[in-house]
Amino acid sequence: MMDRMAAHDRDDAISVAGLRKAYGAHEAVAGVDFAVARGEVFGLLGPNGAGKTTTVEILEGHRERSAGEVRVLGFDPGERSRELRSRIGIVLQSTGMYRHLTVREAVAYFATFYPRPRDVDATIALAGLAEKAGARTRTLSGGQVRRLDFALALIGDPELVFLDEPTTGFDPVARRAAWETIRSLRDLGKTVLLTTHYLDEAQALADRVAIIKDGRIVAEGPPAELGVDAATRYRIRWRAADGALEERVTADPTELLAELTADALARGERLEELSVTRPSLEEVYLELTAEADVATEVVA
Repeated sequence: MMDRMAAHDRDDAISVAGLRKAYGAHEAVAGVDFAVARGEVFGLLGPNGAGKTTTVEILEGHRERSAGEVRVLGFDPGERSRELRSRIGIVLQSTGMYRHLTVREAVAYFATFYPRPRDVDATIALAGLAEKAGARTRTLSGGQVRRLDFALALIGDPELVFLDEPTTGFDPVARRAAWETIRSLRDLGKTVLLTTHYLDEAQALADRVAIIKDGRIVAEGPPAELGVDAATRYRIRWRAADGALEERVTADPTELLAELTADALARGERLEELSVTRPSLEEVYLELTAEADVATEVVA
């Protein structure tokens, strides 16, 4: 166990080795290893019931682990030390707030919980709520309430921020605004652990992602390189002369394009709507999390 932990940089913001969590005979987390570097945005992805929420709750100190070594900012989160709690921020899927408080009052109140809080108005501005600072929280829209959640998580000037499904229920404009807030955290040197069901969100924001399935990590790496041979697979699509949409997958697009264009020129045709793409994170995710042997055909 210590050898695996030593393989991770001791200065990582998060280091996990052999993490397990069992509920009776069911193992929700079945031996997970990963590390998150300081200043990195790391996405933890997986279908419902895969074990990602349990993993994150263990990292936050809200759930005890059954086995394994875990370090968050150098601390064991299971010990629930006050110093660690003062150095992390958490944006949950939903939170409650005193509805009669103004945005500024709510953020200022939370600031009293921390030894070295950020400036209240600067934090409100970072969360995109400067124009609503004097508004009662009960008058905020759903997207504005979510921005307030960001402000409350950031007021303690945390080194590490946990974002659990931060844009669930957002309209497209609110989602993009939240993305800019998350990018601002990276610019400030913060480390971010992001869980999300939006694969485009993970692809746009995360430096690296890990996909967890059945309590185990099945792939880890930069979104553009994730999956078996994903970095060397290219999809080439074009519209043929008869109107049919053609597609080929190759490891060498240069050679295939040369072949296709030579054949088209020889026939006096054009390759309409030609595109060359790599597999998206969503495609890789669906491939890696697909259930094998979903149905078995029985022939009498």
